[in-house]
This record gives sequence, C-alpha cells and structure tokens, in this order.
Amino acid sequence: MSDAAQPPNRLARETSLYLKQHALNPVDWYPWGPEAIARARELNRPIFLSIGYSACHWCHVMEHESFEDEATAKVLNDHFVCVKVDREERPDLDTIYMNALQVLTREGGGWPLSVFLSPDLTPFHAGTYYPPDDRYAAHGKPGFRRLLAGIIDAWETRRDRIAEVGRGVAEFLHGAGKLPPGDDHLSTDVLAGALASLRRNYDAANGGFGFAPKFPHALELRLLLRIASRFDDGTALQMARHTLDKMARGGMYDQVGGGFHRYSVDEKWLVPHFEKMLYDNALLATATVEAYQLTGDPFYARIAREVLDYVLREMTSEAGAFFSTQDADSEGEEGKFYVWSEAEIRAILGPDLGEFACRVWGVTEGGNFEGHNILFRARPDDQDAQRLGLSAADFRAKLDAAKGQLYEVRAKRVWPGRDEKILTAWNGLMIAAFAKAGAAFGEPRYTAAAVRAADYVLEHMRGPDGRLFRTAGVGRPAKLSGYLEDYAFLADALVTLYETTAAPTYLRAAVGLAEVMLKHFADPAGTGFFYTADDHEELIARTKDLHDGSTPSGNAMAVTALARLAKLCDRQDFAAKAVETLRGFRTMMEDHPSASGQMLVALDFYLGPAREIAVIGKTDDPGVGNVLRAIWGAFRPNQVVAFHDPSSGDAPTDLIPLLKDRPMVGGEVTTYVCENFVCKAPLVGAGATVAELGGQGA
Repeated sequence: MSDAAQPPNRLARETSLYLKQHALNPVDWYPWGPEAIARARELNRPIFLSIGYSACHWCHVMEHESFEDEATAKVLNDHFVCVKVDREERPDLDTIYMNALQVLTREGGGWPLSVFLSPDLTPFHAGTYYPPDDRYAAHGKPGFRRLLAGIIDAWETRRDRIAEVGRGVAEFLHGAGKLPPGDDHLSTDVLAGALASLRRNYDAANGGFGFAPKFPHALELRLLLRIASRFDDGTALQMARHTLDKMARGGMYDQVGGGFHRYSVDEKWLVPHFEKMLYDNALLATATVEAYQLTGDPFYARIAREVLDYVLREMTSEAGAFFSTQDADSEGEEGKFYVWSEAEIRAILGPDLGEFACRVWGVTEGGNFEGHNILFRARPDDQDAQRLGLSAADFRAKLDAAKGQLYEVRAKRVWPGRDEKILTAWNGLMIAAFAKAGAAFGEPRYTAAAVRAADYVLEHMRGPDGRLFRTAGVGRPAKLSGYLEDYAFLADALVTLYETTAAPTYLRAAVGLAEVMLKHFADPAGTGFFYTADDHEELIARTKDLHDGSTPSGNAMAVTALARLAKLCDRQDFAAKAVETLRGFRTMMEDHPSASGQMLVALDFYLGPAREIAVIGKTDDPGVGNVLRAIWGAFRPNQVVAFHDPSSGDAPTDLIPLLKDRPMVGGEVTTYVCENFVCKAPLVGAGATVAELGGQGA
C-alpha cells in the first residue's frame, strides 16, 4: 500500500473478508447501506459502486492499481460516494447491477463490477476491470482515471442525458423478471431437446462445453446422467463421464490435495484459475457421487471422497459450518501454492517415487505453466499401471504415498487466503453433497459432517421467526436477510438429510422454509419466485433469477425442493407451485437448456416415474443397513425415502403420510415401494429388498 500508516476506513468493521481487504485503502469506502445512500443524496454526488469477492484475481489487481493509489483515491473521494459490496453477501445487488451492465454495454459480465449510480440508485454507466491508464484502450477499456474525469464532466454538464440513460435501464430492470404464460404440456420432449442442444456444444475431444475458458457445468452433467438413465442413452452417459474424467485428471483438479479449482483457462482442463469455491466442490462432489451410483465405477467414488475430505480438512469451521472460498493467489502470484518444479518433486520423493510421480503427473524440467508444473493425469489408473509395469494395488499405493508426501511439504508454503464467511445457500449445497455421499458410500463421517453443518445453520443462521440470514462470520452473529437461494438450497439439502438420517427435525425445518418461500418470495401475479422477500429493503428493482449461473437458480432449486416435499409430505400447495413454475419456465428450458440445468433436473423429477419408498425396521438391525445401502447405492434420482423405527414411538404421520399404516411385518425390516400411484406388495426382510432394488455398494 502507498502508506503503511493509512487509517482504516469503515470497511474495517465488516465481517466480509473482501470488504476487510479494502479497509486500509485511501478510498473513503462505505459498505452498502443507508449511510452511504444518504450521503450521496446530501452531497448530490454519483455513487461509485464496486462489487467483487475475495477470491477474484482481477479485483485484487484493480485494488492495487487504483484503490491503493493516493491520487486516484482523492478523485474518488472528492467527487463520488464510494461503496464496496461483496457479491457473495449481497447477490441481490450483484444481480441487479450485473443486469444493468449487460443492458448498458451489450456485453457479458464479470468481476470486479464497476457501476456508477445516481443518488436514487439508478445506474447510468457500468464496466468491469479498468486499468489505471490507457494501456488497454484498443480493447475498449479506457484508463480508470480518464473514465472518472469523463463521469465527473457528464455529471456536471449533461445531467439530463444521465437521467435519460438511467430511466431506460430502470425500465429494463423492472421488466427483467417477467415470463410468458406457461405451457400446460410438460413432457420428456423437453429433456430430449436439451440433450440435442448440449450435444451441439459438446467438446468431443476434451469433454465439457464450448471453448476456453471452460467451466465445470456440474448441473448439466447431473442432467446428462438423468437423461442417460431415463432414455438408456449411451451418448448422454459418455458425455458426462468423459467430461468428469477429463476434469478430474486435469490441472483443473488439485491432484495433491483434492478439490476442484474454479475453471480452466484452456480447453484441455490443464491450466486452472486457481481459486477454489465451496459451491463448485459441492456441486461436483454431488455429480461424481451420482456418476458412481449410475456406473459403479470406483474412480468416481474416489474423486468424490477426495473432494469431501479436502472440504473437511481445509474448508470446515470448528463449529462445523463450511467456509466460502480459497484465493487463487499466494505471495502475490496466482497458483504459486499449487505448482512444482521437477527438481523439487524428485528431491522430496527420492529417486524411485520421484520418477514415478513425474511420469504419472506429466512433470518436466521446462514445466507446463510459466516454467513450473501443474500436475495432471494424461491417462486413467489402469493404463498408467500397465505402462509402468505395476499391479493396480501397487500403483494406487505409490500414488497415495506421493500425494501424501507432497501435501505435507506443500502445507508448509504460504497458504492462499481463505474467506471464512459462512453463507447459508452455499452451506446448503455442501450439506446435500455430504448427506448424499454419506448414504451412497455408507460413510458415517460424511453424514456426521452434514448433520453438524445443518445444525449450525439452523441454530445460528435462522431467527426465532423461522426466517434465514444470509451470512455470518466466525464468532460473529449472522446478518442480512436471506434470499430465495438461501431458502431453496437449504430446504433441498434438508430433504436429503432427512432421507439419509431419518431425523424428522430436518424435514420439518425444510417444510418451514418452503412455507416462507411461498409466503414471502412467490410472485402472486406471475410465474415463480422473486430473488428477495416482499419485506426486503427497497431497491431499484425486484428481480428474479431465471437461469443458472455458477450456482443453480433460486427458482429452479425452489421447484426442486417443493416437488420433493410434495411427494414426501403430500403437500398439494407445494406441488401446485412447483408445477406452475415448471410450466412458466418451459420456454426457457427449451430455448436455453444450458442455462436451465437445475430446472431440467426438477422437470425430470416431476415427470417421474416417482418412486416412494418407506422402510420400517429397527435401527440396530443389520438388515436395515443392508436395505438402506441398496436404496442409496444405485442411481434413482426420482425417489423419495422415509424410514421409521417402531421402537422409537409412533411414526410422524402428520408430517409424512407415506409412513401411515406401514407396519413392520414379522419382526423383520419391511420396505414399501409405490410407483406411479401404484403400491407393490411389501418386501419383507433385507434379502427381498436388496434383490428388488440392487445397488452398487461402496
């Protein structure tokens, strides 16, 4: 920084790591709130709104180049009210002003997001990263100082034009959440059309969709697994498997410590953008668990376990909740923590294991990334084992030994920064991943991790009125009203957690969250749900998230949770809203399937055939464990599962009518299976259920 004695600004009091990172800037930053807005109106100054997040590389670049510069800060302080926002804490603001950027520039968005607002919060100019000078002017990016001078001049001399632009943007934002009337006809044709669209955009050589930079598209992979299962479509399965295989063997995946990086800057998944996001790892862990359930391939089980073990080791708070992100940078360099030299690997591992590691992970003296090596796997295990003349067991033992030694050395490096804020929505995604994996693999510690995180969120991120908060810091109270995604992601996770633990507490909590969504977020005059509640602070527009981004859309997850709860709890009000929303989104699913992955997953569940399974047995009966392993060991995305132990008391039939009049027969575990409104004869004994339902086992 330009002045080590710079006194902290208002951001020092915030819980967000991203905001606190700017606390010593000479810019007179405000957090978003009444104080900043009142100040802008009092001074009649425009607001400079800067939105980013802690793991954003170019956010840090712009901070260093411009926000730490005394001269630039003086211009900002003298002519603007400067507001800093963490997009992960305030996705409502990020959504509104990212939409404004796109209507103002007709270009895609990104971060840092730089927006200029009138004091009434209407945007009139927007961009992303701006260099300090005109070095990128040929690419349409003026220097930030020159841009500020132009904005100041326009504010002083062309205020009418600014107001005209703002009115146009505001009109667009107010209409952005409207959808055409729904189509009553929902069929598998929509899923078949989605597959055709995904095939057109599929990279047959490298897996994934489109060109560089390549994002993981976990939702589309989960959709492909469902299409493969529904239609017995080998092409859909091959697309999903090929993509997962390439990502998990590439530099996109942390070959030493586990976990996926944010995205790949090249088409081959070799060079990642090195930040790690909780939501990516939650969604990809879930996708790999499902790939294992469908195929039985132990490779997917191993990758899912490595991802979840990474989260437990590096992204879990002492209280059990999950942290948000790890930075791409350490010691001022992107990726420095993760890359290796050949000499370093050989020195750490010794001659034999070092040679093995270099051959398996493609390590060379010249490297593959700025003179260093990003570890990657060119071949699957069996091919590498054969190439090196090793048995499968010996190959895995050597690989695990090399990983362990390299991790131990890497742990002594300067770690990337970690954003330790706890976000309700993202915790929901990870709770679901741990719960699903715990059941599929019969792994109690994964189930326990899901329970601890869920208990934390329900105790600390939920008010006495049942309303959710968005965020909390370690040792700091929760704050900010929850958004649709907080309710929808957590409700869906709690359904999974109920199904895999049989604890009605989680299902009751999910029902309560669903009722809040219907009361406070549903559009009473249109389709779907708003992003913010009806009693949220007043913003320039009340928007809807209509398509998936890095995470599923709130609308799609709301439909998913409501549809599952409707089946488990026989709630027709939940079912009606889910179907109404699916119908309203039919055109979106048909026209933009790559942006509608989660809604298509919800459609697949709605179309069924829905299978309702009730298991009645004693918890300490080994046969119950065999039954549950059979249920969760195979890929059945359209089932709902309830369990009751008669020795624990009466079944909670008020909550779960599925358990009504379902006795344990002959003192043995008894499984009741209904499908398409038809119930089969009870399966008495573990053997009968396992024979009927099968499963992979793990």
